[in-house]
Amino acid sequence: MAKNTSCPTANWNYPTSVRFGPGRIEELPDACKAAGIRRPLLVTDPGLAPLPIVKHAVELMAAAGMNPGVFSDLRPNPVSKNVEDGIRSLHAGGHDGVVAMGGGSALDTGKVIAFQAGQTRPIWDFEDIGDWWTRANSSAIKPIVAVPTTAGTGSEVGRAGVIINEATHRKYIIFHPMMMPRVVISDPELTVGLPPHITAATGMDALAHNLEAYCAPSYHPLAEGVALEGIRLVKEWLPTAFRDGKNLAARGNMLAAASMGATAFQKGLGAIHAMSHPVGSIYDTHHGLTNAVVMPYVLVKNRPTIEDKMARTARYLGLAQGSFVAMLDWVMELRHQLKIPHTLADLGVGGDRVPELARMAAEDPNNGGNPPPLTVAEYEALFTNALRGRLG
Repeated sequence: MAKNTSCPTANWNYPTSVRFGPGRIEELPDACKAAGIRRPLLVTDPGLAPLPIVKHAVELMAAAGMNPGVFSDLRPNPVSKNVEDGIRSLHAGGHDGVVAMGGGSALDTGKVIAFQAGQTRPIWDFEDIGDWWTRANSSAIKPIVAVPTTAGTGSEVGRAGVIINEATHRKYIIFHPMMMPRVVISDPELTVGLPPHITAATGMDALAHNLEAYCAPSYHPLAEGVALEGIRLVKEWLPTAFRDGKNLAARGNMLAAASMGATAFQKGLGAIHAMSHPVGSIYDTHHGLTNAVVMPYVLVKNRPTIEDKMARTARYLGLAQGSFVAMLDWVMELRHQLKIPHTLADLGVGGDRVPELARMAAEDPNNGGNPPPLTVAEYEALFTNALRGRLG
């Protein structure tokens, strides 16, 4: 078969300054200074706020004369009120930047607080659609330092945050290039306390990002290379991190895989995320866990268009058979090892809302990156399969 000799055109952007390795949290004051932050607001989640790792971060900044504040009133699936409350906290304390510390909810909320604090338009005017981001007043965006404490979303190297509109129960991706944190501190010691079930769910989120980015149809060979290696790191290190949370090599490699997934998915995501977003909005499920549950159903649905890429991935991972089936079998075995539920019904999703979920999935921006985009009817069938445990 003759190769296509035409050369496509594309726009590529790659991420920020990352300080990676054990103990790097000690550099937090210097990272703030490098980002131009003198009076930081530390945004974290209510579960982390009372823990020693947050206390230590606050003490480091206070010792450097930075007079930090703390905001932690946010939900696992953040809503716009969390952003609004955070902005009030930022203004009340006279803060000039944000340290976003935690998992995806804290990172996303912190980034959107820093972005939205100086805007005059509603947050929904900056959804990741076309050039809507150009509506923002770029000079009013506060600088951000990101400190991930889970290895999943990769939001620390992302230019967007996912926020729920309480009125519509829909997740919106709020985007601006300057939402990218200026400095990231990626310290695996901060993740050793993650319990196994959170390690599993967040790790599968990292896999979903890398896997969907690799399969997305747009032209971005840089992202594909990053995604492929991110998948390999998940294969090699997620089971170890799940079994032995104190293994710093496993924790560090999973942090890298998470950042790689978020770096790669500027190429696109797909139906895994298009399904996961409405489920999380309506049922408040964990995003990474929801991705893990629906993953094999979407892979089977997409098989006609991703079979070659999955075979290539299987060969790269060193699976016994370099085929789509080998990749699917590996995903299923990994889910089993990590004790991931097999059906959406196991997460409390009800069949009565399938039509609503399907409509929301078809409207989700990530559907556009699926190879190919799916119809409402196709999503209804997918949700039904995922509820009943039928792969095909």
